[in-house]
Amino acid sequence: MNLKKYKHEIQIIALVLALFVIWFGGRHLKIDVNTIENSLGRYPLYLSGLIYVILYVVVTFFIFFSKDVFWLAGALFFGPILSTVFICAAETINAFILFFLSRRFGRAYVETRLSEKYRHLDEKLGRIDFFWLFVFRAAPLIPYRFMDLAAGLTSMDFRKYLLACAVGSPVKMFWIQYVLYGVGKSILRDPKAIITFFLNNQRLMYFSLLYVVLIIMVIFKIRSKD
Repeated sequence: MNLKKYKHEIQIIALVLALFVIWFGGRHLKIDVNTIENSLGRYPLYLSGLIYVILYVVVTFFIFFSKDVFWLAGALFFGPILSTVFICAAETINAFILFFLSRRFGRAYVETRLSEKYRHLDEKLGRIDFFWLFVFRAAPLIPYRFMDLAAGLTSMDFRKYLLACAVGSPVKMFWIQYVLYGVGKSILRDPKAIITFFLNNQRLMYFSLLYVVLIIMVIFKIRSKD
């Protein structure tokens, strides 16, 4: 069998299998807020911040649904502002890794297998305006992991995508970190605590309506055929 003939197919299969193994293996790794806080508390602020970023990048890469734990631990340990800075730094590194992982092992397959019917869609995604990339990163709707991988599969310029990450991610992350900092660990015992927090902070609730608008914009943009 001529493996070179099926090079692109092998690459995309390898990428999918690798992601599946990472997801499956991550299900058996357990982390919690207290463990992260106790680990960070042993070091001065500048070093704990660096450790937090490294742990965030490594652990969230292998455990798909661990970001919530890191978000809460970061908000409680560093406060909403610093935790936003550290998370956005880690997410930028994640974006770089996942974008080029997807671009390296998946883009060639997409290019060779796209029919004329979908080639226009690929070109459309590659030319998407910076404004919409910003909205996608700022709206709390599409997980960053899937966005990074999807962007790498298109012809999108990485510099434009990276700039959207740097500008849009802090908007979403500061809102999340501020809420988590206000609710605290009570959210672990009672998920409804977040509702109580919003009811007691009506200005924040009104401001959060902005995210409803952003989500609606994202939904309409995704469904748009233009």
